[in-house]
Amino acid sequence: MTRLSLNMNRCLLAAGLSLAALLAGAQTTAPLTIEQCYTLGRQNYPLVKQHELIEKSRDYSVSNAAKGYLPQLTISGQATYQSDVTNIPIKLPGINIPTVTKDQYKIYGEADQTIFDGGTIKYQKQSQEATASIKEQTLEVNLYALKDRINQLFFGILLIDEQLKQNDIQQKDVQNGIDKTNALIANGTAFRSSLDELKAELLKADQSRIELNANRQAYLNMLGLFINQTLDNNTVLEKPQPKVLTDNIARPEISLYDYQKKTYDIQDRLSKSNTLPKLQFFAQGGYGKPGLNLLKTDFAFYYTGGLRLNWSLSNLYTYKNDKLISTINRNDLDVQKETFLFNTRITLKQQSADVAKYTALLSEDNDIIVLRASVKNAAAAQLANGVITSHDYITQLNAEDQARQSFILHEIQLLQAEYNYQTTSGN
Repeated sequence: MTRLSLNMNRCLLAAGLSLAALLAGAQTTAPLTIEQCYTLGRQNYPLVKQHELIEKSRDYSVSNAAKGYLPQLTISGQATYQSDVTNIPIKLPGINIPTVTKDQYKIYGEADQTIFDGGTIKYQKQSQEATASIKEQTLEVNLYALKDRINQLFFGILLIDEQLKQNDIQQKDVQNGIDKTNALIANGTAFRSSLDELKAELLKADQSRIELNANRQAYLNMLGLFINQTLDNNTVLEKPQPKVLTDNIARPEISLYDYQKKTYDIQDRLSKSNTLPKLQFFAQGGYGKPGLNLLKTDFAFYYTGGLRLNWSLSNLYTYKNDKLISTINRNDLDVQKETFLFNTRITLKQQSADVAKYTALLSEDNDIIVLRASVKNAAAAQLANGVITSHDYITQLNAEDQARQSFILHEIQLLQAEYNYQTTSGN
């Protein structure tokens, strides 16, 4: 083989290894973060489809209101018979004065163009936009509630992951006791029952592992439905970073109250505009019998046009009460908002106390684990020397396992309490 061929083979081998490494890296699934779950849960929740529907509805409603500025066309017709008509009770020699017939017909079209409406059309447009904003914000409130449900599933899976890690440690410790007991049995210094007790403990730990894996998959299935992804036992969740808690409340409900209050301001302006006179230009053209000249009894075309002033004074009767009703509604919204903030602050106080509690518990959990581990290690040495029975060793082993389980539980509970606090505050 020539040197050139050897170098070429080496290059091909290096390229192949690099490509394999790239493919292997591409197949590695990145850990799933809680922020990604929030985003995917929002994108895939069926209710989010209402965004587009609300947007289209608002555009059509505002467009319809704006068409009030366009000429309003009306086509009308009528045929009548009346009991009497206007006549001239004078007879002149040689002059025939026609008499209007009692049956009359006309069909006409009229165009009205608004010149001044007191701002009614403008406020109708604003009212439609405000209504759409309320629907949008109500949807935001409903979508925000997803965070609580995702928090429960996400941290539930994290807790199970930590419990599975501890389960592995426990099984290794039990297996270590089995190995030592086997050695004692071989030397004739231990009974077979001690070994059986340890094996039963190992099977019990394995049962716990099976149960934990089943619960994990159930939680993953539910989380997968929210984010529209297939999650299996290979899915890795990234443990979130601790949160810095703030007292500021920025929940979407606050904006909803503000939007609702804005509608009452618009209603006040709309009610006022309805008490003002309306000025229109109109043009009417038609064909009828008689036309505008009542003394002609034939069908004729006609037209007329001018300005029309309308002023409905009946709206003044209810204007004062309408304003009082709007004021009451605004005050009611203020009470609802104040109540919501009050209840939210109470929840935040409770969640803040939970954060402080789990922080304090964690600091003591570490000390307990150190002490329990020391006792267990001493028990393992005593078991190896035949000083204690396997039952005594299992007791110390379970005590350490319980201490570690408490630490795991409190650690995840602390993280969940911090994220629940942030979700409750809206930050």
